[in-house]
Amino acid sequence: MASGERARYWQYSELPGVDLLHAHYIHKAFARHTHESFVFAAITEGVEAFHYRDELVHAGPGQIALVNPDTPHTGHAGVPEGWTYRTIYPDAGLVRSIAEDTLALRGSVGFTSPVVDDPYAARLVVGVHRAAEEGNALAADSLLRLVTARMLRSHGGLITPLAARSAGARNAARARAVLEERMADPPTLERLATDLGTSPFALLRAFREAYGMPPHTWLTDARVRRARRLLDAGTPPADAAVAVGFTDQPHLNRHFTRSVGVPPGAYQRARSARGAAGGTAGGGARTYKTGQRSRT
Repeated sequence: MASGERARYWQYSELPGVDLLHAHYIHKAFARHTHESFVFAAITEGVEAFHYRDELVHAGPGQIALVNPDTPHTGHAGVPEGWTYRTIYPDAGLVRSIAEDTLALRGSVGFTSPVVDDPYAARLVVGVHRAAEEGNALAADSLLRLVTARMLRSHGGLITPLAARSAGARNAARARAVLEERMADPPTLERLATDLGTSPFALLRAFREAYGMPPHTWLTDARVRRARRLLDAGTPPADAAVAVGFTDQPHLNRHFTRSVGVPPGAYQRARSARGAAGGTAGGGARTYKTGQRSRT
């Protein structure tokens, strides 16, 4: 990792259901992963490039990268100097409630474009961050709702229900259920396919078509997501690593940082400090310098 990279992943207690990330990356490369929440990433400097489903897109200053929940994507620098961004991660329930309140949309909502060129909306995202940092709950909540409604109105709407599942899609769903249940001790691809009455390559194709990544990549992503929930509940990183099936804490550190942007220890410290009092609303959340190769 290059020195000069930095990231702060935190929560503001007055914005429940929302995570915040302020980061500058140069050589950072996010592995293909998903989020349970939405992603609104306002680029303030440089360019971020990322694969969204099967498309490589770029976002620069004044633009917002929008990612729906459970949508595979990556992330890396689009220019040599890297990129700086402020990101908000509102959970799906919060976005649905805003859609219902402001646009009378009821049901599953999402965004249709991975990159939106809207400097005003990008300033709103930055404003959410600054209001949270200053402890201004009224402004943070108001700006969050304004930018979410604006994005839904211009680039979002109700998500069309999926068509009836094919046999391959049903096998992919069954395979996913098995992997969720046996996360710490997963079967081989051959055993999984045999138990489902299909072939390994047929299952690989069906799983990738359904979830945007092969089973082993999906499993790593799912382990990171479950580890996050354990860390949120106060589980030490070393224990969380073993519980979800990683070999040890360094194994978790590596994959967690490639998906979340900070190591699990820094993530947990920021989350546990979210309700602390203090002059800065972050409640003591630390900035992680990626060049330090933290093992915490």
